[in-house]
Amino acid sequence: MLCFAVIACKKVEVQFTYSPEKPKAGETVTFSNLSSSGEEWAWSFGDGATSTLKYPSHVYKKPGTYVVTLKVDNKSSRTATKEITVYDTIPTFVCEDTVFYIYKDYTFNANVYNPYNYPLEYSWFITDSVVSDKGSSFTCYFVKPDAEAEVRLDLTMNNEALTIRKSFFIHDLATNSVLFRTAEGDYRQRIFGAQAEQAQIDGTAAALLNTETDTVQVYNGYEFRLSELQTVFPDLQGFHIANRKIYYRQNGLWVANIDGTNAVQIDASPCAAMTLDTHDNRIYWANAQGVWYMPFVGSDNNKFVTVPTQLNTLTNVTKIAADGEHQ
Repeated sequence: MLCFAVIACKKVEVQFTYSPEKPKAGETVTFSNLSSSGEEWAWSFGDGATSTLKYPSHVYKKPGTYVVTLKVDNKSSRTATKEITVYDTIPTFVCEDTVFYIYKDYTFNANVYNPYNYPLEYSWFITDSVVSDKGSSFTCYFVKPDAEAEVRLDLTMNNEALTIRKSFFIHDLATNSVLFRTAEGDYRQRIFGAQAEQAQIDGTAAALLNTETDTVQVYNGYEFRLSELQTVFPDLQGFHIANRKIYYRQNGLWVANIDGTNAVQIDASPCAAMTLDTHDNRIYWANAQGVWYMPFVGSDNNKFVTVPTQLNTLTNVTKIAADGEHQ
């Protein structure tokens, strides 16, 4: 009996997939080779680019529909083709933060795919503000709590204009505040780092302002009084003490060591009221132009390099007090 062994050649199946399913121009497309066998790979991505890797990736620079071909072992019979649609990349902007609070700085970055280096122009704007910028990134802060705020980017690329808008909910934030008494009433102004909201009339300021004084201070367990210090500072009108420094009103605003040495004038304008905020290490004072602040002075000779900053334009301020967190 003769036995015949029949050896059948197994057909090679050539298949592939790609990811993501809806790629955009400039996005990396990964190709998965699902062929049943083979040792050589020849990819053609439809835009002139090729590869000999088994699992290649490719970036399409322009949107459109492309025919992708995979040939295995250089045999025409072992070929698979697929169409891939590459969508246009829509310019946008992003921010690393996901939760937004008033008076905190946030940076937005434009995300624009521009492989041919077309001329780009940026114009940024935010709700209820004249703040604008012309760069590819934009830093701003929001001033209205418990409300939606819009960031807008007007983009021009290759003489084509596009406007991108995104809205964000702005949360309120508890923070330190400064209180003021004027002829028109009491005010509270919350402080947010280098920023501050507009001063608001606030009845809760009254109690602390009623007890505020710059004629008596307890420092290191000792009670300093205005009459006692006037022996060293004859024209003294008011004072506060912190970190072995005395800040005082006397023909303007001054700082000196606690023993009266190295007196340096901070502001030559008549000073109507002052206080110290030991939480933020700031001194606040009022003159005819409004309320000002600056950091505590730290040097032994009391020289300071920080320029006083105007906080608001409240006039006729008779008392200032620092308060804790308020919302």
